[in-house]
Amino acid sequence: MKIKPLTEEQLIISIDRLTRFKDTETKYLRVFKDIITNNLIEPKYKKSELDELDYETIKNYAECIINSSLEKSTGNYLINQRLYDYENSVFKLDANTQKLLKNKINYEAAIKLLSNDIADNLKWLKTLNDTSPQNNSYGFPVKKILLCEGITEETLLPEFARLCGYNFKEHGIYIISAGGKNQVVKYFYNFADSLKIPVFILLDNDAEENLREIKPRMREIDKIHLLKSGEFEDLLPDSLITKTLNYATQNISLAPIENLSQSSSKVAFLEEFFKHRGLHEFKKSEFAELVKENISSPEDVSDEIKEIIKELSADNKKEASASL
Repeated sequence: MKIKPLTEEQLIISIDRLTRFKDTETKYLRVFKDIITNNLIEPKYKKSELDELDYETIKNYAECIINSSLEKSTGNYLINQRLYDYENSVFKLDANTQKLLKNKINYEAAIKLLSNDIADNLKWLKTLNDTSPQNNSYGFPVKKILLCEGITEETLLPEFARLCGYNFKEHGIYIISAGGKNQVVKYFYNFADSLKIPVFILLDNDAEENLREIKPRMREIDKIHLLKSGEFEDLLPDSLITKTLNYATQNISLAPIENLSQSSSKVAFLEEFFKHRGLHEFKKSEFAELVKENISSPEDVSDEIKEIIKELSADNKKEASASL
């Protein structure tokens, strides 16, 4: 076998891709096949030919190329075992995918290439060679999925939770904004089939039909919260919205903010506010970032948001015992 060694940058990119929160089979096959295609000189395989190889062969080729690009292994495979245990604790894996995970990649040497300014999954990877009890300060491993409709929830819920004494990173909460209620259903169906960890679903009030689609597929570990009214922006206290709008328009001479409390839809109010005050178009993502900058006290957290966080944080002890 003749190979072209991976560069240090390629090694770091490959290790990063292997340890992200992604479907195990998909990420391992993509990384291993890319390495074989680009760095295995002899025998040479076309991409289409790799699809005909069994998983054990693919793993062996990729493992050999990676390890040949690193310093010699000391035979310490603690990281490999912990990665194997973690992937199996989170995903439902078939026998073929198990073969990809049962590798002897020299992670001990690979983590020596990692700096401090790296993604959370790589910071977590560096801790796996430590025999002391593992903490979860980097947001890994993922222990629960928070599946919501939009970017506002993704941006603001971690901040609201922090004020309520619940740290998303420490508890391994992984937020996914699906991009709409119909997409939430598609995401959840996939998760229910592929994941072992809980999924907490947050839906706007107009998603009752989607709720009915989801419920038959829910497992005992999953939970769902349908907003009592409106959408997530409607849960923001009037005082927080007013504070945010004053902050956003502090250098512009504007009339006082009126009729916010009488509005049935805060999104509609904000769209009109931005339109008639001569500001740029109202965008939820940009407004959420402004709100985030202005969250400062427990009074900024509404009762229903507190309720959502309480539901999300339930059963932590039970979940922790089932994960790494």
